[in-house]
Amino acid sequence: MDIKPDILCIGSVLWDIIGRTDLGMELGNDKPGRITRLPGGVALNIAMTLAQFGMRPALISVVGEDREGAELLQRCREMGLLVDYMTLNPDLPTDQYMAIEAQGHLTAALADAHSLEAAGADILAPLADGRLGDERAPWDGLIALDGNLTTELLAAIAQSELFMAADLRLAPASPGKAERLRALLSHERATLYVNCEEAGLITGSPVKTAVEGAQALIKAGARRVLVTHGAEMAVDADADTYVSRSPPQVVAKRITGAGDTFMAAHIAAEAAGLDRGEALARALAAAAEYVAG
Repeated sequence: MDIKPDILCIGSVLWDIIGRTDLGMELGNDKPGRITRLPGGVALNIAMTLAQFGMRPALISVVGEDREGAELLQRCREMGLLVDYMTLNPDLPTDQYMAIEAQGHLTAALADAHSLEAAGADILAPLADGRLGDERAPWDGLIALDGNLTTELLAAIAQSELFMAADLRLAPASPGKAERLRALLSHERATLYVNCEEAGLITGSPVKTAVEGAQALIKAGARRVLVTHGAEMAVDADADTYVSRSPPQVVAKRITGAGDTFMAAHIAAEAAGLDRGEALARALAAAAEYVAG
């Protein structure tokens, strides 16, 4: 391929179906609002934001050979994303995610990433067959990897020679899947992006602040972590360095994808040469702008 990616985004590439209302909601409520359908999934959300910052992301995932998959890949191409390394499977439907947000807060969500889980290691073929590297010359650039992959595949990636030279950036995908990343927690080239709840789930310890989350993860073996806490202070920490910044205060209009935006903006900032404090501040500003709608 003529264009070399700046980063590989591995994980969920799907359709987001999001319902939003400015009204409060409780279990069983039926309220007026707006429903949108747009490209989404953690890996794709990260890739879209990276492209907005001028980077060239390649997507590593699977879509079905169906109308939804063809439309999704075309939308990705139109956004400047590289889709040549995507797996197309005629036997699997294109994945989707459905969420309801009320007054800027997530009320409920369902992630149907069964095709990604079923495809398994097949999606990683470009990293092994020479297109993006192989075991003798593995990919040595950035990789954004999300926790929508199965626990077994993430454990295999943690031991794989194909990932030993990469700058790994890890996203848990959701609190419900955060524990899947434990296998990669102590990977010597991994940076973990989580919120307080996810930090607590991964470490199995009570976490009330970003500082506590970072300390717990480092103690558990993480090399470097970035921990956010909504509108409160965020932390970038490793065993020797601790950097904290507070996000801009905004009125939340949406929440789905905010963590992915933060992670992508941070990766782009560091790729542009910003120091850790500047990169953290820029990522928080980007996430706040996204949340504000």
